[in-house]
Amino acid sequence: MSENTLTEKKTFSLLELSARLDAIRNKINAKNFVLYTISCAPDFPRRQQLICELNDYDSENSNIPNILIESIGDELLFHFNSGLLPIIWNGTHEKTFVEPSKQFVIKLEKIILPFSGIAFPVRLGFHKNGCIVFTSEHLILANEIIIETHGACYQAIMDSLALFKKRSAATRNLTERETSCLQLAGDGNTSEEIAERLGLSIHTVNAYLGSATVKLDAVNRIQAIAKAIRLGYIC
Repeated sequence: MSENTLTEKKTFSLLELSARLDAIRNKINAKNFVLYTISCAPDFPRRQQLICELNDYDSENSNIPNILIESIGDELLFHFNSGLLPIIWNGTHEKTFVEPSKQFVIKLEKIILPFSGIAFPVRLGFHKNGCIVFTSEHLILANEIIIETHGACYQAIMDSLALFKKRSAATRNLTERETSCLQLAGDGNTSEEIAERLGLSIHTVNAYLGSATVKLDAVNRIQAIAKAIRLGYIC
């Protein structure tokens, strides 16, 4: 078995990551999830910030990841730096609450949010750190479930950081035209059809596909398309 084949099998896609988080969410009966990475603010190296990398909120609630940062972001970061216990809060609605397990969680008080939630911080030493938040109108979590879920979140964060690192390295110089050509090629269009749709010459289309193949470290156009899909850059 070749080294390339082994590498391909270890590649973790954005779709697989989302499916894994969906499975965790379903297991604890939460409604939504948000995956944040924790990094230093560009202008303030000593100040940390939460960056939303992935979530499953619909279009009507797409701003909730940012609302969470504004509402409890500082407290999440404070507790992240002082310990690694999961963090819970109760929503303002009468029926929204998290059943606390005092030995295994930190409870935030006076949080003005219409939903309950639990945040699982993940610290990976010198690597980039992260936090996965699950929200719902109603959450009841036993100690065993909290511990098991926290472990699953560690693995999800490790997989996500590896994925985002590969995605960034592979696509940091990929142009919009190269991406468009890859997407159309992935949809089954020939170079002639891509050229017609984008108003380019066939030679230019092939040049874009060739440069994208090189940047993605692929051996041919088919592998370049496959890598771009696995990295979540095209669908």
